Amino acid sequence: MQGANPASLEGRHVVLFNWRDTQNPEGGGSERYVEAMARGLVERGARATIFCAAHDSAPADEVVDGVRFVRRGDHLAIYLIGALRLLLRRFGKVDLVVDVQNGLPFFTRFATRAPVVVLVHHVHREQWPVVFPGLLGRVGWWIERVVAPRVYRRSQYVAVSRATRAELIALGIGRERIAVVHNGTAPPPVTHVARSATPTLCVLGRLVPHKQVEHAIDAIVALRADHPEASLVVVGNGWWEESLRTYVAERGAGDAVTFTGHVSEQEKHDILARSWLMVLPSLKEGWGIVIGEAGSHGVPTVAYASAGGTRESIADGTSGLLVDTPEELTETVRRLVADHAERKRLGKGAREMSHTFSWAHSQESFAHVLADVLAGRLVAVEDPDGP
Repeated sequence: MQGANPASLEGRHVVLFNWRDTQNPEGGGSERYVEAMARGLVERGARATIFCAAHDSAPADEVVDGVRFVRRGDHLAIYLIGALRLLLRRFGKVDLVVDVQNGLPFFTRFATRAPVVVLVHHVHREQWPVVFPGLLGRVGWWIERVVAPRVYRRSQYVAVSRATRAELIALGIGRERIAVVHNGTAPPPVTHVARSATPTLCVLGRLVPHKQVEHAIDAIVALRADHPEASLVVVGNGWWEESLRTYVAERGAGDAVTFTGHVSEQEKHDILARSWLMVLPSLKEGWGIVIGEAGSHGVPTVAYASAGGTRESIADGTSGLLVDTPEELTETVRRLVADHAERKRLGKGAREMSHTFSWAHSQESFAHVLADVLAGRLVAVEDPDGP
């Protein structure tokens, strides 16, 4: 990637504003991306602070792998607290801010004269009416669609996929200031778990409505007609869990679905190693880190093409399969469970695909973008890794 030398980040202080962190039970792939980028900045001599919501699983202040974490407020209060801390210089001298727009930005442009880089995993057009039906959802989409692009009209953007870049361009953000920096896949921990002898599917992610775990539950119910021993493992937690448990009961699938809640990294990889397929029925994904994690164990993924980032993290027909409807998802799962040779072929492709994207390369690309911004340049570059 061409641009300013990331060595120019030496001694610079970068503050990253994000909703959650990976120690938060509701943390997920976007948090892993932010923390990986922060570690990459520290490795290049910068100081990195992550400001996020407080929770019971971690202290208010700590340093992990050289990255300073400041946890304050809940998912709503952090917007006001973060802006005030930045305005009152409670973070100390700040050279650059990374404002992670998870639907809503932190509006840090109003609280600092330092350059602001906006990091977007995906645009939430489809999610607003699902998570916040009615007026609240319409206001949220208006802020994301109209207000945020105007507030950050002179800022550099970073998108995690070409699909997200296209969504941002559709909102009126100039291509010339959107850099694409993909997610990476970390080498999996050693696991001695063997593939399950019976058909086992898994879903990994936060349990929220737009992850559409119900579609995976429908698939396992249909699959049990031919494979009564088949099971589905749902990994993760979230406020939608009780609704999902109710749905499982209504479908009479209580003996087929297991909810694990939040698990350790080792437990997650053990579950992946046992699985035949991963199902990712999410309405929207900026990338889908879990796709690469499953692939590292030779587990292909079935996901929706319309989710966006899945069209880049999955090589359709090679490392997994992309589908368009819930019915097609169910039928594809049934076909792959019955076809060992096809599963093995896709699993081989998934393993190869998992080696394509590295965190080291993404960290270098991200550092180059920030160095360019500090040098006064807006850039439109694309991480050259990819299928």
